Amino acid sequence: MLLFAKVGSNLLTGSLIERMAHKLALIGFGTVSQGLAKLLMEQTESIKQQGAEFQVVAIATNSRGSVFDPDGLDLKAALKAVQSGSLDNYPGGEKGWDSLKIINESNADIIIENTLTNLDDGEPALSHFKAALQQGKHVITANKGPVVLAYSELMNLAKANNVNLLIEGTVMSGTPVLNLSHFGLGGCNIHEVQGILNGTTNYILTQMETGMSYDDALKQAQELGFAEADPTADVEGWDALAKVVILASVIMGVDLKVSDVDREGITNISIDDVEKAKADGKRWKLIGQVKKENGVVKASVKPMLIPLSDPLAAVGAAMNAITFYTDVLKSVTITGAGAGGPQTGFAVLSDLLELHRSES
Repeated sequence: MLLFAKVGSNLLTGSLIERMAHKLALIGFGTVSQGLAKLLMEQTESIKQQGAEFQVVAIATNSRGSVFDPDGLDLKAALKAVQSGSLDNYPGGEKGWDSLKIINESNADIIIENTLTNLDDGEPALSHFKAALQQGKHVITANKGPVVLAYSELMNLAKANNVNLLIEGTVMSGTPVLNLSHFGLGGCNIHEVQGILNGTTNYILTQMETGMSYDDALKQAQELGFAEADPTADVEGWDALAKVVILASVIMGVDLKVSDVDREGITNISIDDVEKAKADGKRWKLIGQVKKENGVVKASVKPMLIPLSDPLAAVGAAMNAITFYTDVLKSVTITGAGAGGPQTGFAVLSDLLELHRSES
């Protein structure tokens, strides 16, 4: 059973694979699902060459309406409608279905769940996940909340209903981290993972090395769209913590609670701290770490001084990176974008293609 997307496997052309259309329901239509919708339009030929076909039959939002058409929606018209304020402006289709009605009663066989992340109780996404899996529908998501809070429960529910839960986009957006650990490094024993898992904090620390104050760097990150108006989730380490918990679940097979992770943000790092680190040939980075020692898994998110010889030290601006420490290959580092609508939409698309390949 698939746990997440596998990128880079052998691709067969449409002439070798019988093309089958999967019906998709998009629950949540923010930047990620809009990014996916654009990719589905832009990459139509590439998708067909891989023998796949995906048709969006329903879209549901929390505050901008919903629309369902069993014969498929016009994605260009749906994007235009939601950008004008409401899916009620979409020409045609059935309006007024809520998310659970779409999950339970539409003809979608794959539910793309990308509502807002909630690390307190996982709702409403957790209920969406459970309903879809119980209905025998696959779930693909970049939503960290339910995965952090109920990974094993959800995977067991998927297995019991012979469907898949795919989560590649939950850790580093479109950069293939989970599939690398599971497939590319499948013959290795991974005993430690550490990485830069939050682009906002990495951008702030990078700017502070140029002499910019923390407050000015944060303001600039907000102006550039890297940080929210309320940056707490980023600068206090909550976003990175969620990703650490997911890494522990997927790679180490351990279900950690949020309270199990030692967490510290970057708000106490001063210009003096950054300058002293530079003088010592080091850099401050907010590092998420999962480590197994003597069968015990420990996890943390905290600022660490990284020597310039470490690959993570060279990762600047809003980029992310992860280093896997293994028995066979020693250390393996992958770097890439860790956020963004198109990038995370790509992660969902890669999961869709892997699901298609597994059924072909």
